[in-house]
Amino acid sequence: MDHLFAPDRMKYITEKKGEQCIFCPNSGREEDLVLYDGKYCFVILNKFPYTSGHVMIVPYRHICTPEDMQLEEWLEMVRLTVRSVEVIKEVYKPGGFNIGMNVGKAAGAGIDCHLHMHIVPRWPGDTNFSTVIGGVRIIPQGLDEAQKRMRPHFEKMEV
Repeated sequence: MDHLFAPDRMKYITEKKGEQCIFCPNSGREEDLVLYDGKYCFVILNKFPYTSGHVMIVPYRHICTPEDMQLEEWLEMVRLTVRSVEVIKEVYKPGGFNIGMNVGKAAGAGIDCHLHMHIVPRWPGDTNFSTVIGGVRIIPQGLDEAQKRMRPHFEKMEV
């Protein structure tokens, strides 16, 4: 039998699911994963990505549903989504993107009461037998390397 080692997955399996929101600043967000802080939203690397370069746009306010967002928050979220796509294209040269939100547990939201937009770069054939048969995703790059490659592009950014 072959074995696939994914030691970083243990963090996900054993992570405590407490009252603290992992996206709220000064509460639980991991500052080293933040790529950009805007006025209403921030860009953060997904700690458990589907692919390398998977980022999320998150409003600072603890908002559960899209209708609770203010126009300024929506506008900045869209601007940061477009800019994130540009950065990912420059850094990773993907063949396409999945962009969207999972609103509520029934829709697949892992964090169901702090709205966030996923931007997932995709390549032809990036979902292979490991994901389909073994339920395992192989991420070819660590978060530290993704952060090193992407952060300089966000630091020079104007929204």
